[in-house]
Amino acid sequence: MKVTGLISTVALSLLLGIAGFAWAQQEDKQDHPAQQQNKQEKSKPEQQQPQHAQQQQKQDQNKQSQQHAQQQQKQDQNKQSQQHAQQQQKQDQNKQSQQHAQQQQKQDQNEQSQQHAQQQQKQEQNKQSQQHAQQQQKQEQNKQSQQHAQQQRGNQQPQRTQEQHRVEQSAWQQHRAQNWQSDHRSWQQRGGYNGYRIPDDRYRGYFGSNHGFRIYGLPFLVVGGYPRFQYQGYWISLIDPWPEYWGNDWYDNDDVYVAYVDNGYYLYNQRYPGVGIAISISM
Repeated sequence: MKVTGLISTVALSLLLGIAGFAWAQQEDKQDHPAQQQNKQEKSKPEQQQPQHAQQQQKQDQNKQSQQHAQQQQKQDQNKQSQQHAQQQQKQDQNKQSQQHAQQQQKQDQNEQSQQHAQQQQKQEQNKQSQQHAQQQQKQEQNKQSQQHAQQQRGNQQPQRTQEQHRVEQSAWQQHRAQNWQSDHRSWQQRGGYNGYRIPDDRYRGYFGSNHGFRIYGLPFLVVGGYPRFQYQGYWISLIDPWPEYWGNDWYDNDDVYVAYVDNGYYLYNQRYPGVGIAISISM
């Protein structure tokens, strides 16, 4: 009984031992995947840390690259803006320089034009002064020549007798107008002048308003009752009566001149300007 009980006890213990070992191995098998998983999970953060660092470094590098690119772009934009501003400033300066040059050129041209105009005006004035001086000199010479010729004729001609003087006065007085405005007629009213014409060179030298003379002392005739006198080789015959308001002895004391006006010759008294007596010229 004891041996049987002992064997039973040993057998039970052996069975329990075998069962326990089997259960331990099974537990060990069940725990081993968990340990491996835990080991893998422990090693995974260690593997993830270098990757995260690399990603962070790459992100930093990308950020730096972007910042550098942005800075470079900004610098390029600033540089372009500066260049554009410099070009614009240079263009404005060139434009101002051109405008200033054009204004200066225009001012110079205006100044030259003014100077030229002033010079031209001065030349014209000098020319006119010279012409006036020459005309004045010529008039003085002509006047002196006329005075000399009159003196020469006066010296050559004998003194008029009282009878001759009376005949001349009678001829002049007979042709004094009662109302000159109604008594006289111009050459236009007479149909135009058809008598002898004085050559231009002779006319310019001895006739016109600048060549006055006195009738007294000149050769005198009465033809058909009309007074006629000789001047510079031409016989001058009065066709019109002379105005009643002229002096009684105007033909002796007043300066007169012969002028061609309105297609006819007229005798003018310098003491009474604007009034012309129609006359006829003959050789």
